[in-house]
Amino acid sequence: MTIAGFDHAAIPTDEPARLIAFYRALGFIIRGEEAFNAGDQPYFSIVFGPNKINVHGPRLWRNEQFTLRAPAAKPGCGDFCFVWEGTSEALQAALESAGAPIEVGPVEREGGRGGGAQAGTSIYTRDPDGNLLEFISYAASP
Repeated sequence: MTIAGFDHAAIPTDEPARLIAFYRALGFIIRGEEAFNAGDQPYFSIVFGPNKINVHGPRLWRNEQFTLRAPAAKPGCGDFCFVWEGTSEALQAALESAGAPIEVGPVEREGGRGGGAQAGTSIYTRDPDGNLLEFISYAASP
């Protein structure tokens, strides 16, 4: 038995509409928005490649009966790193367009590719709930 990959993470939000608009502006796919807005399900998903972040709305994460979450899970508890395929300049423009001020970067960081052997260039910002977002770009291989 081996771990094959990463599937998804989950975070809570107090401001679902702002989160949806923010991630959509950066090019993420939002799944389950219609069902969430209709009250048919208490969560939606932010999708990127084969991965997703499930976002628990206030109706779910504030419900004391809902225990399938970390005890400290409150809006702003996430810290995510996404791979950005493009230039730092294009990322900076996308973040500015989404209203996301850059906190740090661009800076060189050791990413998860190649067992730490491949460095990347990262830019850090926050989403409307305060979750820390790192966008890392790797140089193309020759």
